[in-house]
Amino acid sequence: MDFVELEAIEGLRWTWNSWPPSKADASALVIPLSVMCTPLMQSSELPLLQYDPLICGRCGAVLNPYARVEYQSRIWVCPFCFQKNSFPRTYTGIGENNLPAELFPTYSTVEYQLERKSSNPTLNLNPKPNWGNGMVSSSSLSSFTSSSSLVSSFSSSSPSGGDSRVLGPAFVFVVDACSAAEELRAIKNELLHVLAKLPENTLVGLVTFDSMVCVHDLGFAECSRVVLFPGDRELSSDQIQQFLGISRTKKQQQLGKTTTAEKQTFLLPVSECEFSVTTAIEEIHSSEQVLPGHRPLRCTGAAMSAAIGLLEGSLANKGSRIMVFTSGPTTVGPGIIVSSDLSNAIRTHRDIINGHAPYYRKSSRFYKKLSQRLSDASIVLDLFAYSLDQVGASELKVPVETSGGFMMLGETFDSDQFRKCLRHIFNRDEEGNLIMYFDSTIEIVTTKDVKICGALGPCVSLRKKNSLVSENEIGEGGTYIWKLGTLTNKTCIAFFFQAGEEEKIQPGSAFFIQIITRHVHGNMGMRKRVTTVARRWVGKHSPEIAAGFDQEAAASVMARLAIHRAETCYARDVIRWLDNELIRFASKFGDYIQEDPSSFRLSSNFSLYPQFMYHLRRSQFIDVFNSSPDETAFFRLMLNREGVVGSVIMIQPTLFEYSFDGPPVPVLLDVRSISPDVILLFDSYFYIVIHYGSKIAQWRKLGYDRDPNNQNLRKLLEAPDLDAEQLVAERIPVPKLIKCDQHSSQARFLLAKLNPSVTQHSTHTDGMDIIFTDDFSLQVFIEHLQTLAVQG
Repeated sequence: MDFVELEAIEGLRWTWNSWPPSKADASALVIPLSVMCTPLMQSSELPLLQYDPLICGRCGAVLNPYARVEYQSRIWVCPFCFQKNSFPRTYTGIGENNLPAELFPTYSTVEYQLERKSSNPTLNLNPKPNWGNGMVSSSSLSSFTSSSSLVSSFSSSSPSGGDSRVLGPAFVFVVDACSAAEELRAIKNELLHVLAKLPENTLVGLVTFDSMVCVHDLGFAECSRVVLFPGDRELSSDQIQQFLGISRTKKQQQLGKTTTAEKQTFLLPVSECEFSVTTAIEEIHSSEQVLPGHRPLRCTGAAMSAAIGLLEGSLANKGSRIMVFTSGPTTVGPGIIVSSDLSNAIRTHRDIINGHAPYYRKSSRFYKKLSQRLSDASIVLDLFAYSLDQVGASELKVPVETSGGFMMLGETFDSDQFRKCLRHIFNRDEEGNLIMYFDSTIEIVTTKDVKICGALGPCVSLRKKNSLVSENEIGEGGTYIWKLGTLTNKTCIAFFFQAGEEEKIQPGSAFFIQIITRHVHGNMGMRKRVTTVARRWVGKHSPEIAAGFDQEAAASVMARLAIHRAETCYARDVIRWLDNELIRFASKFGDYIQEDPSSFRLSSNFSLYPQFMYHLRRSQFIDVFNSSPDETAFFRLMLNREGVVGSVIMIQPTLFEYSFDGPPVPVLLDVRSISPDVILLFDSYFYIVIHYGSKIAQWRKLGYDRDPNNQNLRKLLEAPDLDAEQLVAERIPVPKLIKCDQHSSQARFLLAKLNPSVTQHSTHTDGMDIIFTDDFSLQVFIEHLQTLAVQG
């Protein structure tokens, strides 16, 4: 079974593609019944239907290919709850040879462009949905996109593109004025570049901060005017809105309206404030008045709170982002990370564990409160933190992650990494709309024999329960619907399920899962993507269980569960839990004679999983030694939203060998793969290493590759460079590219990830590279696993 091809069709990777029929049997599988879902995965064959979906009146499921249709009586039977639903009049022409796209068997996923509700009823020219635009003749599938319309007038009135009358998404740029002059210059240049590319209907706002917070009035043309807030005090949302003059009544907040008398000027369309916002950005200057022996007074928490208050008062449940650009930790006010006195070092992992980080818990609670405000108002928080020291990303992880925002950590804003990441966020499609999706919700509908346990990823549980929700909560549980501030085409969420206990499930019968993703498109129109999939229940001893096991998806799911535990448990306890689960797994699916480790075998369907676990327990996600709390927060945030392919690279990096013998080939992630006459290309997702063997490096230094007679050497040196450039170009955030020679100091980036099969304790090294470590090798790990798995 090719799981990658299946993912391209469904957008899903299942740990188990066939499920046992009882909760006890599923628990015995060790790896939970789960699905890695990429809700907005790009697909060239995704039909876009310009009408509203038909929804089951009982369970809320959307009409799909698994529904049974009675053409004569124009009724469809929901496959989830068996409710009979009538087709509306607009489906009069439905028949076996004239199906709407949502019923066509090859379309497991369809996307609906929902009709934009207008406050002016005269604008709604044709209220009837034109399902004929989605008609598919069974004899000619290729004619789908050009099929004739039953109600042709609707296609002209439906909101297919951007509408200049509709306000676009809102962006509030929060800039750290304590940054050094060179850093501030790089930030300002990129912000001006972004502003020049924004659609005219996009709303923008500007907040700057040092020891005070300045909210810039972009509608005051006579001179620069700002509203100042104290940076050392925590103000409520109502207080912030009152000071800004944008406070609203509860009724206005529910309707998302501002009073006409109090039209705010802090958040305006680009078309109205381009000159004033450009001038305000250009006039930002560095606040370099720092006492000797002290850090700058920086009130990042208060600035973020002010930006959230501005958006809460100006918009209601509308797509918006707060983008924070900072060069250091918060040293004053709410969310403080460290005091300004340089004699007080910023917290480490050991300080947090031992309770020696005086501000950590209080600041984390403050930022968790901000994350709730962000979720309620559908605001996304992005953090761009470039500094040689920590900035407090560990405390800020919760609001950034739960809102779905980006987190970028680096050394300087004057870097290609920062420029590429920021410009990528503001990419536009062919119609000129920003490629962004806001205010998303994901709803899951299942058949009654499947229970929903929860989700792990950049989402928030809305705590809405029904009969499908399990009492056993995993991650964000206790609900069948989740909120996401934003989504990208690569955002991936892990959903967890369990078999129901109400009745006996018959092996061989099918069950269904439907994932409904609702979001605001870049043109501010509403979209709803619906994916409906089916799998089968099988007997607990069925060979289909083993055949349907996806090792890569299982490793990704276990990694998310591990980092979820690591937030509240010690690393050694997480490693012990991983080891125990692996022993249970090997004992369950291995072939062996009891008490005979040498007889242990795992079939090819399971053989890679133990080495994934070996590399996971050694990874920076679990073993935080040599990582700061900020780096750990960044790594875990990225793992918690990445798809299966990217997650596996993070867990077990790839290693390719380039030699004169032929094209590049994958080699073992082992120190024995290092050789003087080869080049290695190492990809760990966060950084890419081109490692030159000692002979190759010497030839390069002597300039042999510039000799026309040594074309093979020149091509050998060029090949990994080209492949590395392609990897860098495709990935956001941009990985760090490192070029190093064998035995050089930079080679440590490669050696730290290799299996230490040859160490200082090895007796026969034969001149090979060795790794100085007390850690055990993969071979020793597998031997211990075999010994423990075969025990009675």
